[in-house]
Amino acid sequence: MAPMGIRLSPLGVAVFCLLGVGVIYHLYSGVISNRLAAFRQRKSVDLRELLAVAVEAAVLGGKEVKTVREENGLQETIKSKTKEGADEPLTMGDLKSHRKMFNLIKNTFPQVTVNSEEHDKEEDKITWSQNIPADILNKIEGSKLVPVDSVTVWIDPLDATKEYTEKLLKYVTTMVCVAVDGKPVIGVIHQPFSGLTAWGFVGQGSNMRHRPSYSVSPPKVTVSRSHSGEVASFVQRAFGNSTTIIPAGGAGYKVLSLLEIQTNEADAMDQADLYIHVTYIKKWDICAGDALLTSLGGKMTTLKGEDIDYSGEPLNKGGLMASVNVDHNALLQNLPKLDLDKH
Repeated sequence: MAPMGIRLSPLGVAVFCLLGVGVIYHLYSGVISNRLAAFRQRKSVDLRELLAVAVEAAVLGGKEVKTVREENGLQETIKSKTKEGADEPLTMGDLKSHRKMFNLIKNTFPQVTVNSEEHDKEEDKITWSQNIPADILNKIEGSKLVPVDSVTVWIDPLDATKEYTEKLLKYVTTMVCVAVDGKPVIGVIHQPFSGLTAWGFVGQGSNMRHRPSYSVSPPKVTVSRSHSGEVASFVQRAFGNSTTIIPAGGAGYKVLSLLEIQTNEADAMDQADLYIHVTYIKKWDICAGDALLTSLGGKMTTLKGEDIDYSGEPLNKGGLMASVNVDHNALLQNLPKLDLDKH
């Protein structure tokens, strides 16, 4: 007797195959969904987490800066000259801060573009603590996801290096800025020698405040110590000879001088109404301040009133004016024409 078996019609075979495919899909759909979710996650960045990492990086870099200065281990060299021919010093404070800041951000967000003022081949395995500070959690609710390829991070491991070598330490800062599609969104400015850490997230909040009022007739204007003579004449042509000029070191410090500082170092901080710069300046010097001021309703533009693009090459050639809680555009109208190629 022939063995008994099941014979399926062509239609039955087709139904059987479809059922098999359904079972396989059911078994593996969860795995596929998880993998797709992970893939999408790698293609995006949570800006709230990136802010927390930026704060941590600025503080860790600041510790390196402070330790090197206190141990007198600067090992100062000259790395280059400015457009005007002035020496640009480089110290171990710059390099050690860069290693902490750059590697912390890059190890945490390996797909993010990070531009630093310094360059160094030494790696550091440092990783993020996974801690989001309470002041960030209190002001920023939930994740803020953006495409990873839209993000550029600018870091200045030691702003005001010249003043750092001269022990003019109140001017020294470490800074991190996050730009999205070229626009400054997150700014962190840390003062290693006072302990102040200022941050702002555009559209979300800040741990800083602007002062209740500012003078604009005439204003007190903070300018670069390195070019105080030429910028002073420019400012006085704009706002009058009675305008107070405040020479200061470091772009980060000059931005902070526009704000209300609630620390024991407040008496040591200059208080200015405007920040004006009339020569070329690198974007890692100004991006964090731009984001911080913007988060407080302020503005930083070129001297022609143009927004500064933080997605391209590192040099801003348009000079700058920075303000908060004043009519920025009206003040721009007072500025005389300036050929920046000659400055």
